[in-house]
Amino acid sequence: MSHTPHELAEDFPELTAKIHDLQKSDAHFSRLADEYHQINRAVHRAETNVEPTSDSHLTDMRKSRMDLKDQIYKYLTA
Repeated sequence: MSHTPHELAEDFPELTAKIHDLQKSDAHFSRLADEYHQINRAVHRAETNVEPTSDSHLTDMRKSRMDLKDQIYKYLTA
């Protein structure tokens, strides 16, 4: 398993410009992206034992990250 953070620009390289534009111009998208960034960092810190957590909490955080990423992708491709 990789401990590389799942940054939006890395996961959606073909949509990097759109991500940047929407973060500046769309408050709802900006909020989603900020939430994603926060949960992604928390998952990364837990996976690398910087801030250890229980397995069930890590699973819940990963599910939240996945849900946010799905919402962001739908927003980007709508």
